[in-house]
Amino acid sequence: MLELNKSGTDRSEPGRLPAQDPGPDAAPDTRPAGDSPSSGPDAAADRVPLRPYLIAGAILCALYFLYAYFQYARFGSPSWDLGIFEQEVRAYAGFDAPVVDIKGPGYLILGDHFSPIVALLAPLYWIWPSAESLLFAQAALFALGAVIVGRTTQQILGGRSGLCVTVAYGLSWGIQEAVKADFHEIAFAVPLLALVCRALLLKRYTAALLWSLPLVLVKEDLGATVAVVGFLLFVYGRRLQGALLAAFGVAAFVVTLVVLIPAASSAGRYDYWTKIDKNGEQDVSMLDSVLGVLDSSVKIEMLVFLIGITAFMALRSPLTLLILPTLGWRLLSQDSNHWGMVWHYSAILMPVLFLALADGVRRSRGSHRPWLASYAKVAVPVAAAIAVAMTQHLPLRDLLRPDTYRTDDARSQAARAALDAIPAGSRVETDITLMAHLTSDRTVYWVGGAPGTAPDIVAINLDFGWSRPIQDPVAYAEQLHPEARYRLKHRGGSFVVMERTTPEPATIPGVRGD
Repeated sequence: MLELNKSGTDRSEPGRLPAQDPGPDAAPDTRPAGDSPSSGPDAAADRVPLRPYLIAGAILCALYFLYAYFQYARFGSPSWDLGIFEQEVRAYAGFDAPVVDIKGPGYLILGDHFSPIVALLAPLYWIWPSAESLLFAQAALFALGAVIVGRTTQQILGGRSGLCVTVAYGLSWGIQEAVKADFHEIAFAVPLLALVCRALLLKRYTAALLWSLPLVLVKEDLGATVAVVGFLLFVYGRRLQGALLAAFGVAAFVVTLVVLIPAASSAGRYDYWTKIDKNGEQDVSMLDSVLGVLDSSVKIEMLVFLIGITAFMALRSPLTLLILPTLGWRLLSQDSNHWGMVWHYSAILMPVLFLALADGVRRSRGSHRPWLASYAKVAVPVAAAIAVAMTQHLPLRDLLRPDTYRTDDARSQAARAALDAIPAGSRVETDITLMAHLTSDRTVYWVGGAPGTAPDIVAINLDFGWSRPIQDPVAYAEQLHPEARYRLKHRGGSFVVMERTTPEPATIPGVRGD
């Protein structure tokens, strides 16, 4: 369990966590007599080479990007999110307001999720104006997290533990599922949280405070995580810093949800409250939400695997408290997509858990319970073995399959032919299949989500998975836009492209006149 204090001879001052034994693998102090002792963590940092971790990070980055690139090249995006984020980054790159027409004509994305940190990708987008640039950025950010986690582990545990944890983190299911889910803003939180946990473990408390501040710009709920960082600083003895950071985190959380997002939203509210208080059309009380946090085997499975990938040693570290805010809203949510092991929601928990693993091993090495001290010696390789074993059921396994690299199949060729039939600069209404391939140089709407706009093109994949099969695509386009008339421009395989034959409306919703 979490240990904020220990029994036995290892006593600490009130309000402080106990001293942490470096363990039997720590190198002996070989300084000549008379040298002033330097900080333990700083001395350890000097002894740990960076190059092996940079190489490991580069390999992981290549694996993540390779998977994401070929999924994109095969038109296999699992959701509309990649297109949404490209529209946002494209707007920032053009020094425009972050309008995302996929969410609705003229929709200001900061009224949906508060993630202004995404603007940092604008310089990359100037060089590489494509959704692929976002996939590469995410791969690099995830790999950077692996470098930080692995090297920090070696600094505090020694031996080969750092590279073992790098492998365990790099292949963890939370990271792999996030790679499969295309780009999301939480990619920025992964290395930031790794740096926060690193600073806490190495007792660089001011650095922990500073690295936690940008988290409030990643996503609206991370203010609560910042508040927990403040709590840990307070418990570690940095009372003023901890109290101020906790207050800042709570204030940022409240102001973002109550003021900033509603101000940017056309609805004047934070729409995702309904994820907690509504199950479909049925109202759910907060009490029922709380009582139902463990009412699903999917939730329990997720929790077991979250701690299980660390060989359960993360439970020995106070750092594990940092996962509670994210787990809290996910378990309270009525949306089953938030409960399980798929999608990107667990990626930000991975650096916390694996550095908690390192801290848990360090704390357990000197335990008075022989079984725990013995287990601590093998926990790191066990965690690495678990990650490798689980990979056979996770996305990166696809990199071993030849079909993964085939982009010349009939479906992909038909999709590219449909793209060629859509002029650059046009306004296009489409489904997920083609969406992220169009957002770099077209105005893109979600099919059925842009009434009154009479887009130039309606392009659909008939095999997308519609609730009812589309028998007459042209009639379907005119049903979506009765203000316009369309004709069939291109058809190949399951892809159909219709173009508007009537004049463009004088006023288009969401489009401002020059």
